[in-house]
Amino acid sequence: MDDTYDIAIVGGGIVGAATFYQLQKKFSNRKLVLIEKEDLLAKHQTGNNSGVIHSGLYYTPGSNKARNCVRGRHELVDFSKKYKVNHDVCGKVVVATDVKEIKFLDKIYQNGIANNTEGIERISPSQIKEIEPYVKGVSGIWVPCTGIIDYVEAAQKMIEVACAVNKNSKILLSHEVVKIENSDGLKLIKTKDVTVRSKYLIVCGGLQADRLAKSDGIPLKEKVVGFRGDYYELEDHAKQMVKNLIYPVPDPAFPFLGVHFTRMVNGDVECGPNAVFSFKREGYNKTDFSWNDTLDALTYSGTWQLFFKNASYGINEYRRAFSKKLFLKTLQKLIPSLKMSDIKPGRAGVRALLLGQNGETKDDFRIEYSQNSIHVLNAPSPAATACLAIGNDIREMAIKKFDLGN
Repeated sequence: MDDTYDIAIVGGGIVGAATFYQLQKKFSNRKLVLIEKEDLLAKHQTGNNSGVIHSGLYYTPGSNKARNCVRGRHELVDFSKKYKVNHDVCGKVVVATDVKEIKFLDKIYQNGIANNTEGIERISPSQIKEIEPYVKGVSGIWVPCTGIIDYVEAAQKMIEVACAVNKNSKILLSHEVVKIENSDGLKLIKTKDVTVRSKYLIVCGGLQADRLAKSDGIPLKEKVVGFRGDYYELEDHAKQMVKNLIYPVPDPAFPFLGVHFTRMVNGDVECGPNAVFSFKREGYNKTDFSWNDTLDALTYSGTWQLFFKNASYGINEYRRAFSKKLFLKTLQKLIPSLKMSDIKPGRAGVRALLLGQNGETKDDFRIEYSQNSIHVLNAPSPAATACLAIGNDIREMAIKKFDLGN
């Protein structure tokens, strides 16, 4: 059997899985391989996020984020219904807890209208209480098309469905890519154990996207910096205090959505996350540390520029990371009756932020082509929601750049 693949995909998170699925569905006769360094799919950002199907409320109208979030949400829900992936389009409330936040709430609402976020409506304090009885707010938005899903299950199902299309396509788990080379018109993807030969390459590297791009000869000026998000969970006796999803009004000066409440598909309720610099790109514990990742980040000017621009936020986030009392105080802005005994420490995730040298976060999705390769260089939230739409975009770019035909 010829051991050369038509397309190799590096990265088995939800974006890599969706790309594999979309390509294999379109090109049933093409031999694909997906290479993942972990022993399971979706082990990093995909498997450690809050499991929300985002509506498209927050994103700049006309941006790739906005377009793909709305399109991808519909595709993801349809896929989940068809293949019985655990999900629930349950809706959420966005709550202003202070009159100063109302102008930002208005902006979010207008974004939602511009992005065709179906069914959204402004709601009063009494209407907030009807939906989430324990929440106190001065104004809000009801977003009925937001949902929750098991993204790990979704990624696994996409791979399962795709592999059924062509028995010659493969999934290689526990194969970490250490080098990418070009030889005689082929991409040589070298892992610690094998060298995979492929005509074309697509990299969905998440937290390692910049390193994989540089290995493939892409002159990337930006760098990926990891930010850990810690969660608390509601104790069993307190779970009834949250019916579905509750979000604050995000501070436009800070590049994260803020601490929120999420009812997960298994019935648990998570509270969080915060956002603190991670001393290890794939470190999910507060004390995880990597010399390589730390030096990589702290010798980069963009990291320090981000720190300086968000110094007060950063200090507060770190204080909350090590103080249950301070974390609770933030949660009490939305649910004032919440007590210390109602919450317990939960899991954590790490987000990949592509930072410019000036410390600016690259807010939109970014996908680039070079030397028979496509690299997903930036796929922040709502990339999981938008995964199938991103996979569509990559497929169309592959058709054009890889001369695959239709």
